[in-house]
Amino acid sequence: MRSENRIPVQSTPQDRPIKRHHTARYYAHRVKESLTTRVSKLICTIFLALLFLVGIITFILWLSLRPHRPRFHVHDFSIPDLAQEGGFQNAQIIYNVTARNSNQNIGVYYDSMQLAVYYQDQSIGGSRLLFPFYQKPKNTTVIAGVLGGAALTVTSQRWQQFMADRARGEVVFRLEVTSVIRFKISSWDSKRHRMHANCPVGVGPDGLILPRYRTNRCPVYFGQLLD
Repeated sequence: MRSENRIPVQSTPQDRPIKRHHTARYYAHRVKESLTTRVSKLICTIFLALLFLVGIITFILWLSLRPHRPRFHVHDFSIPDLAQEGGFQNAQIIYNVTARNSNQNIGVYYDSMQLAVYYQDQSIGGSRLLFPFYQKPKNTTVIAGVLGGAALTVTSQRWQQFMADRARGEVVFRLEVTSVIRFKISSWDSKRHRMHANCPVGVGPDGLILPRYRTNRCPVYFGQLLD
């Protein structure tokens, strides 16, 4: 067999990889960049964690302190003279309504309160109720009285309409309580709100409230912000 003699080839310096030598300033810069990145990430992590914690605390406080609207219920409403043809001359409306503050830690200031009675969306009487008062949390206030005389404007024609409805078994009215209220949380008072409670109520031929209207919860809504 014939052996082959190979001549070794020596690579030139141009073919060899060039090793770069960095200065101390370069390495110091790289270390500084690495530390800056780590510190920035740490600050962002802490900030996001604090933001998340504040959000949770705010949400819990909102759930526990958010104001609930007062709850109104009609317990009694009657027109004793409804059974009489000429009863409009001495007509009276007897009412008994409750206002409930169901909030756990929030009080309600009632700066003013008015009551009005409507028949077919026409006012037939009303009066100013109560003096300004403060209602504590988890408290119920009774609003009761009698509308009559100058506070009740029922004409002979209107009374005949009552009689026609009475013959059909039911006379339906709407009792509206309008209040200006403020919420009180600890030492902070909210702005004043105008609040309306609309209570549909019907009486039978005897002039007494029908069972299905008794203790019904009245729809409540807020009107304009006063200040």
